[in-house]
Amino acid sequence: MDLDTTHPAISDLRRAARRRIPGFVFEYLDSATGDREVGVGTTRAALDAIHLLPSILHGEIDPVLETPLLGRSYARPFGIAPVGMSGLIWPDAERLLAAEAAAARIPYGLSTVATQVPERVGPKAGGMGWFQLYPPADPVIRDDIMARAKASGFETLVLTVDVPADSRRERQRRANLTIPPKITPRMVAQMALHPRWALGMAQHGRPSLKLAESYVEKSGAASYMAHAGKAIRGAPDWAYLDALRAGWDGPLVVKGVLRPEDATRLQAAGVDGIWVSDHSARQFEGGPGAITQLPAIRAAVGPDYPLIYDSGIEGGLDILRAVGMGADFVMLGRAWHFALAGLGPRGVRHLIHLLTQDLITNMQMCGLATLADFRDELAPRR
Repeated sequence: MDLDTTHPAISDLRRAARRRIPGFVFEYLDSATGDREVGVGTTRAALDAIHLLPSILHGEIDPVLETPLLGRSYARPFGIAPVGMSGLIWPDAERLLAAEAAAARIPYGLSTVATQVPERVGPKAGGMGWFQLYPPADPVIRDDIMARAKASGFETLVLTVDVPADSRRERQRRANLTIPPKITPRMVAQMALHPRWALGMAQHGRPSLKLAESYVEKSGAASYMAHAGKAIRGAPDWAYLDALRAGWDGPLVVKGVLRPEDATRLQAAGVDGIWVSDHSARQFEGGPGAITQLPAIRAAVGPDYPLIYDSGIEGGLDILRAVGMGADFVMLGRAWHFALAGLGPRGVRHLIHLLTQDLITNMQMCGLATLADFRDELAPRR
C-alpha cells in the first residue's frame, strides 16, 4: 500500500518506530524531562494556540520552498537537527540521515555525542552538514574538534548552550538506560524481540560516543568512563564564545536561546544566526513554549538576522506557524528518527514528502506563494 495511506502523519511513523526498536531505545528517543513531562504539553499547547487566517481568491498558487540561509540555498525550509546517540536509535543512523539530507538538499546536524566521528559522516552529507558542538573545557580539544569537523566537510558550527547540566529524564532512567548503554538481561530480552535492530547493531558494533572517547585519555580521565562525553563537556561563558568565534571561519549558530537580551548580545558578538529552542523539553520542563519567545527575539535582532527554530514541530502547519512567528528556518530531531527506525531510509524520504505536502497545502490555504510573504502580508492571530 501507498505510504501516504499507511503512514500519513508523523504520529504513524512514531508508532512504526515503537514496533521496530527495543523499549529502552524508544524511551531514550521519545522521552523528555520531568515526572509528568509538562514541558512537552506546554510546547504543544503554545503551537496550537497560533491560529492562521486563510486567504481567498488568489488563483492557482505553486508555493516556492527554496530557502536561503547562512550563505546556502536549501530545497526546503526545514532540516535534520542533531540528536545525541543517533546510532543507538537505528544502526548507522548518522550516515544514513546525512546521505538522505544530501540527496534532498536540506541541512543535517551531527551531534558531538553521536555514535560516529565527523570523518565518517561529513562526506555523506555532501556539503549539507552542520556540526553541533557541546563545548569542551579544554581549548586544545575544542580546537581539534573544530578542525576535524571543518576538514570533514561541515561548514556550519552550532554551539549548544542550553545544557549546563544533565537533565533527569525520568522515563529514560526507569528504562535503566545509561549512555553508553550497560546491557542488562531485560535489555537483552527486548533486543531479541526486535531482530532487525539487533542484527544491524551486530553489524555496526555497539553504539558509543566515539568522538568523545577519542579524547578521554587526553582529558586526564582515569578510565573509559560511563559517559565519555563528560571528558569533553565544559561550561561555556561569553569569553568562550569569543574564542569559538575567532577559531571558526564559517557560519556560527548558537542553539538554545529563549531570551531576547541574550539574542541581541549574541548578535553583537558576531554570531551568524540564533537557534530558538527549548530542547523539546528534554532539559527543562518549567519554561514557556519556545515558540512564544520567537516574536520578541525577532523584534530584538531585526528583520534580516537569521533565526532558526525547533521544538514540538509535528508537521507542515507547525513549520508555517514558526515562520509566521519569526523563524527563517525550522529543524526537527525526533521525527527523522521515527521515520528511519520505522521504515528505514524510505521513511526519511517519506517524511520529507509529508512535511513538503503539508506545508504546501497550508501555504495555499493562506494564499502564500513564498514563505517570505508570511511575515510581510499575513500576521498570525494568537
